[in-house]
Amino acid sequence: MSTAPAFPYRLIATDLDGTLLRSDESVSRRTRDALAAATAAGAAHIVVTGRAVPWTRHIFDDLGYDGLAVCGQGAQVYHAGERRLLTSVTLDRQLAGLALAKIEAEVGPLYLAASRDGLDGDVLVGPGYAVQGTLPATPFTDAADLWTAPLNKLYIQHPTLGDDELAEIATRAAGGFVTVVVAGEGIVELLPLGLSKATGLSLAARRLGLKAADTLAFGDMPNDIPMFGWAARGVAMANAHEELKAVADEMTSSNEEDGIAVVLERLLG
Repeated sequence: MSTAPAFPYRLIATDLDGTLLRSDESVSRRTRDALAAATAAGAAHIVVTGRAVPWTRHIFDDLGYDGLAVCGQGAQVYHAGERRLLTSVTLDRQLAGLALAKIEAEVGPLYLAASRDGLDGDVLVGPGYAVQGTLPATPFTDAADLWTAPLNKLYIQHPTLGDDELAEIATRAAGGFVTVVVAGEGIVELLPLGLSKATGLSLAARRLGLKAADTLAFGDMPNDIPMFGWAARGVAMANAHEELKAVADEMTSSNEEDGIAVVLERLLG
């Protein structure tokens, strides 16, 4: 009787955008097959994404993904199969307002967006803020609307500063009140202080009886750095941000060239 090949990790953690997903938001057949083979060999797969739950559910439905997912940059642990939010961390709105004031005192007015908490939380987008991709968003004009319901995070953009420069200034000005991350092109986020993909992933892994030492992680942006620091091994995509490449244990092909599958196939032998 043949048995599935052994796999050296019990948990595979994959970022979504720029990592598991191709630019058209699809996952290749090769990558699907490699993940299926790894799970057949005993590994669990957890998606770990900056997107909040409402921006991920359509992807999980398309993939037939029914496991645990870490969403909202670690703020939410979601059971995709049961469509249930298991844990959720929200941003202290008083601290967030103070953080914004301190950042704007350094750089001038910011363009703002915000992710509301919950399974159906809207993403609110203010004047001037450029939404990346085609994800649904609700426009607002009065900044007071931002604070009327619990938030997982704020998004900030600046008329002239690039993402890395804006994040650096924001961390310097407000790093005592919020965590600042670069999560993608045009995506600088303000999170609850101390929150990261690592904190969310550790919670999800514990529910499965798994640990950091069991974990192989894939990512592409600076917001994946804490996850790489937590996991036993971190693999950066060829298209990854230089800051993530600097701390990765290994590099693989890009998200368009089945980078996850390349590594999993090798490990499966």
